[in-house]
Amino acid sequence: MFQNFTGNSRRPRQVNLSGQNLNPFAAATGARQTVVHAQQERQQRQRERARLIAARTIQRIWRGYRLRSKLSDARREEWDEIEVCNDSNNTHYLPMAQLKLIICFFNSQRKDDLERIVKLSSRAINFSSLKLLAPREAHTLLLRAAIIILKALNTLLPECPPNLLQFLVKIVDHQPLIFSIISKEYFTYLSQLLTTNKTLPTTRSIILTALKTPLNEQKEANYSYDLMLDAYTSFAINFLTTPELETLLGPPMDDISSITNIGHLSFAITRKFSIERTNELKLEEKIWLLAHYILLSRQQSRDIEYSQHMKALLIQIASLPEEFMLIIDNQSLETSQEISDSEDSSKRPKPLPDFVQKQLLSLVTQESISDLLSRFSDEPLNPTIFQEKDVSSSFACYILTLMRLFPRLEDEIRMWLYLGSMGTRSGVSLPTLKYLWQATYASNLFSFIKINSAAALITLRHAISKDVYRSATIDEDREWHTLLLFLELYAFVLRFTDDEEFLSGDVFDIDSKNKPVSRLRQNALPLEDVRQLTVFLKNLAFSMYYHYGELIEETINLQEDTAETHRGVSINSNSQTCEKIISTKNILKRSFAGILGESFKYVRTLVTNVMCMLYERDSRRKFLPKDYWLMTTQFDMDGFISAVALEEERQHELRENEDHEIDDSEDEDQVTEFQNNLFSRTSTRNIFVSESTRNNRSKLKRLATVGPRLEVLQNMPFIIPFETRVQIFQQFTFYDQLRRRNSFIDPDLWRSSILMRSRALLNSEHLAHQVLKKHHAKIRRNNMFQDAYQHFYSLGDELKEPIRITFVDQFDTVEAGIDGGGVTKEFLTSVITEALCTKTSPKFFVTNDQNLLYPNPSALDEERENLRQEGHIESSPYWKERIKDLLQQFEFLGRIIGKCLYEGILIDIGFASFFLLKWAASGLTYRVNINDLRDLDEKLYGGLLQLKNYDGNVEDFSLDFTITDTFLTKSGQTIAITRDLIPNGSSVSVTNENRPLYVSYVARHRLQVQPYQQTQAFLKGLSDVINPAWISMFNRSELQILISGDSSEIDVEDLRRNTLYGGVYQIGDDGEEHETIKYFWKVMKGLDDSDRRKVLKFITSSPRAPLLGFSKLNPSFSIRDSGSDEDRLPSTSTCVNLLKLPRYSSEDTLKQKLLYAVNSGAGFDL
Repeated sequence: MFQNFTGNSRRPRQVNLSGQNLNPFAAATGARQTVVHAQQERQQRQRERARLIAARTIQRIWRGYRLRSKLSDARREEWDEIEVCNDSNNTHYLPMAQLKLIICFFNSQRKDDLERIVKLSSRAINFSSLKLLAPREAHTLLLRAAIIILKALNTLLPECPPNLLQFLVKIVDHQPLIFSIISKEYFTYLSQLLTTNKTLPTTRSIILTALKTPLNEQKEANYSYDLMLDAYTSFAINFLTTPELETLLGPPMDDISSITNIGHLSFAITRKFSIERTNELKLEEKIWLLAHYILLSRQQSRDIEYSQHMKALLIQIASLPEEFMLIIDNQSLETSQEISDSEDSSKRPKPLPDFVQKQLLSLVTQESISDLLSRFSDEPLNPTIFQEKDVSSSFACYILTLMRLFPRLEDEIRMWLYLGSMGTRSGVSLPTLKYLWQATYASNLFSFIKINSAAALITLRHAISKDVYRSATIDEDREWHTLLLFLELYAFVLRFTDDEEFLSGDVFDIDSKNKPVSRLRQNALPLEDVRQLTVFLKNLAFSMYYHYGELIEETINLQEDTAETHRGVSINSNSQTCEKIISTKNILKRSFAGILGESFKYVRTLVTNVMCMLYERDSRRKFLPKDYWLMTTQFDMDGFISAVALEEERQHELRENEDHEIDDSEDEDQVTEFQNNLFSRTSTRNIFVSESTRNNRSKLKRLATVGPRLEVLQNMPFIIPFETRVQIFQQFTFYDQLRRRNSFIDPDLWRSSILMRSRALLNSEHLAHQVLKKHHAKIRRNNMFQDAYQHFYSLGDELKEPIRITFVDQFDTVEAGIDGGGVTKEFLTSVITEALCTKTSPKFFVTNDQNLLYPNPSALDEERENLRQEGHIESSPYWKERIKDLLQQFEFLGRIIGKCLYEGILIDIGFASFFLLKWAASGLTYRVNINDLRDLDEKLYGGLLQLKNYDGNVEDFSLDFTITDTFLTKSGQTIAITRDLIPNGSSVSVTNENRPLYVSYVARHRLQVQPYQQTQAFLKGLSDVINPAWISMFNRSELQILISGDSSEIDVEDLRRNTLYGGVYQIGDDGEEHETIKYFWKVMKGLDDSDRRKVLKFITSSPRAPLLGFSKLNPSFSIRDSGSDEDRLPSTSTCVNLLKLPRYSSEDTLKQKLLYAVNSGAGFDL
């Protein structure tokens, strides 16, 4: 019945090979659990072994400690027995025996051991037992003795047993070889003793002796120069970093100076900062070291080797962080008429101690600079000699460093250099500028770059390369240093050199021996040298901009600093040891030409500034041949315009993509989304990016890579013909209109597209009407500017879009007519005329002697004084609102003029050339020049020239560095305000030496500082409509042509070819013109150019032709008939460039009527 029954009642054994436990109540088993148990067992065994080992170690250490303690105690007893048994028969033996014993048991934490070492030292200093030791035994024994004495001295601080310190000094004096081992602790103790000991008079002499002993020249054979440098290194790092040493040791640290070899100290500092990182030094310690080094070097100025001294200074400054620059710059006082004063005082860094500030400022005094020049006056002027190159390089780096360290004192430093002279190898004393120019001109660097731009590119790659192993690169670096200092000084001198002095270089070379000449004429370069310099600058600047995308790859790790912070330093030692150190050092932040802190950007800006200053002078007073500045051979000019336009599109796409990345995470409401669709762009931001984004290196790299031609056009546009640049400008505005208007450039088509898009979006039609309403305004003819300002200021850069104008009279009656574009033109020109040429209050613009316009420099002062007379407080909201509103009106004026440029509308307005120069200098810093002052105030310009060239003592005029601004209030009262040109200018007299600075600062105040806010507001508004990069393609005279048209003779045939006819004058199929039209063109050809301009202004409101001919006139020049009444005068509609010409039967009648209408000012519907 049971097939499986076997007769055995025992349960069969179950064998489970799966590894699973089928009993739910049993403990977990398995391979994983087995492994865990094995690990736990191993760990337990390991802990047991570790416990046994630890126990044995503790026992061993305890036994050793107990044995050492017993042995030390036994030695102490022996030492005490010797002390008790001390007698006069063993005076040479017993102190040495005690010294050997105390070395074995000394413990600085035991008071009795400290007493023993003090007792021993009191006897040991009086015996010569140290001399009885063998040299090998002496080194080991005295080293250990010195170590325990230093421990004892540190434990006893702030007390200092004099005998103990004297004993240590005696050991150092007897065995100088051991000092390199204990030097750090030795000088650190002396520093701590000075700062903690209150009984300095009793220990001062001991401290001075302790300082003098290791710094003395040692006569021992084994004592090398490197050991001496080690001692000076520790002296600098561990002692001279002590704050307020002058106070602690007593001014003026003469005792320290008398025991210090400044040559050893400078070389030790150079070696230390070159070999090792000095990150262990705190910023405060580095600052105090620098200050104390400056003081010691000034006290030993006669014995100092200036080349090594400058390297020590430069390398210390290079080790300081950028925050140190901010501290120094913050402590330099600002001028009373400072451009910006928005810095939060709570965020300003902690000021420097007075002692440090005093020592740093001592570097930039006239005496310091003059002494420096005198030191180099005996150096041979031979750039082929390595030593001379090294000296010149150090000199140049030193001066560049001072200018970066004290940015507010740059002009003073340049002034002392300008006034100084340097001797040549032949014994002739040259002005510093001429000396530097001769060194630059004779350099291989200058000759090579002058060949072509390809040679410049090769040299630039060497300069920014991190390969410091090649001697050729080092030689080029030295030549770069001299070149950069020359450019800095030459740019400074050009600021206050008038045209006559600039052109006198050739005359001075001929007549210099016959009669004395002014300093500026002595510094004038011969015109041939200037031409050579411009060739060099053109090639160099072209490579820096056109090949920037390639070069930036090699400068990506370099520090890009503003102009505002740079530190120039190069370390090139004559010592083979130092050369080896520098060659093997990994300089991760090596900047341009090896000058730490002087970046590629700084060099490029400096080169561009000097080149542009020479170009501006040549454009004002020609001294170079026609078309000299052109470099069209570097480009394929046939496709240049399209290539530039493509680069602009690529850069715009890059900026748009970045804007998309920024805005992707933001939620946009319906209105924003609708406006984005209407204008076919992500946002209505300005085209060019913010300053912080522009500083992003990766973005710079991308932009430079896709736009090399744009880089050249924006920074050195004069190498491209003017007509080509005008076409490029028109291309830029055209493509910008296409982007912004969704490809509908015509105003009516654009408005229709807005409405069509709104219908495609649900419930968005009212938003389209809101957009169009913003661009429409009713304007009263007797209040055009204010109405325009109220309606259109809020548009911002949306003023670029088409606007619609409806003119109304004083009764709000709409004038007849349809705005087909002509009304907009009339509106823009009328608003500009009313704002600029009428006597409004406040007066936005004023004229110079040539009736050329520039922003009223007294506008803000007038407004503030009017507010005071009205009884308002300067801090009140109303006061601030009025000032803000005035600046906004200047900004709106800039937008209106930008709108005319954007739409190609010519305006018959002439601006002062110095004001236009600020438009063109939007990409670079505006460079104030005394020659520009002539366009502002001819009398002031003449007076400054007389002062500059005065042969007597200018102090007789009792002038100081102040200037008086005068203006009229509403009531007709004349107000005068005196302002400082420099900090505390009222207490600084004008002398023969500093008068060039006075002339430069007066020009700067009148041209830049006084009208700064008004000018910046205007330029901001202009940049809202016209990209500053586009404006920077033109110089000041070219900008005037861009604004007002071509001033060349009117081309009647070109006008005739581009004229449209209406009414009976329309040309029929036969192609023949109406008889009256033929008379008109005969009359126009017979008129002189002045009458032609009158006719042109009568019809188009501008007496000049468009830049590229009448084909570019918008709207086109048109003529239609206005009846057959020959007694009627011709009339015009200037808003649409339309001449309404009656059908005259004779040429004489037409000429008579036309000239009568033109000269009488006949206009609309006359």
